[in-house]
Amino acid sequence: MNPNNKLIITVTTANSWIYPEAKNWPVTIDELIEDVVKSYEAGAAIAHIHLMKGHEEEIVDRVREQCDVIIQAGMSSDPIEERQALFDARPDMASIILNHHDESFTDVQVYRLHTRDELEQYCKKCDEFQIKPEWEVWNTGSLWNLNYLIKKNLVKPPYFLSTFFNWPGGAWSPPDPDEFFLRKKYYPSKSIYTISCMGPEQATIAKLAILHEGHVRVGTEDFPYIKEGVVAKDNTEIVTRMASLSKELGRDIATPSEARKIIGIKS
Repeated sequence: MNPNNKLIITVTTANSWIYPEAKNWPVTIDELIEDVVKSYEAGAAIAHIHLMKGHEEEIVDRVREQCDVIIQAGMSSDPIEERQALFDARPDMASIILNHHDESFTDVQVYRLHTRDELEQYCKKCDEFQIKPEWEVWNTGSLWNLNYLIKKNLVKPPYFLSTFFNWPGGAWSPPDPDEFFLRKKYYPSKSIYTISCMGPEQATIAKLAILHEGHVRVGTEDFPYIKEGVVAKDNTEIVTRMASLSKELGRDIATPSEARKIIGIKS
């Protein structure tokens, strides 16, 4: 198989704000490191990590000591001025939302506007620290902002997009084929996309991505169940299930080294 067509699996290790009853995610730093390493061994090429404040460099360094998984630093809801420690830790990638946060979780309401001025600052900051942006796409308006940055020559291809479905709140979008293909139609050329879907509809959207040259993000933050009503033992079980599904559908799994070449990240 062409290595450029292999599936990149991202594991997201954070807690679920919509399924707080699951409680199957790592809590301590040691648990987080173990979870990331086991997920990598199960087939995850990227680890989406909410770096604990005050421990950003420690977590990045400890993960790199144990495996070569691509480290993607999350928490795009934080304003850029609160993320300097993230840049100082120098992960491989950083999550950046392309419009705004408006989520309605079980116990938390999240509202945060991210302006185009902030997006421009992110482009310059990522370039300075040699960090690959992970652009979070919540609707087609997100893509308007990405094209705005492209036209200003502030970002370099390939563009790595994480495209979200069924996250509750004002940024919600339906987890169905119509929405999937509408968004895909407007992805800029030279884009690489991965899907993030909350809820049991994840399997449907993941299959579409696997069959249409996309990639998949799974884990306790998005859907901490192995199937509806059955809580996963841990992220390893979730990643293993997705890797098996991809192989059943005819796509092998990318290693971190192969994923770096696809995404455009230096080893």
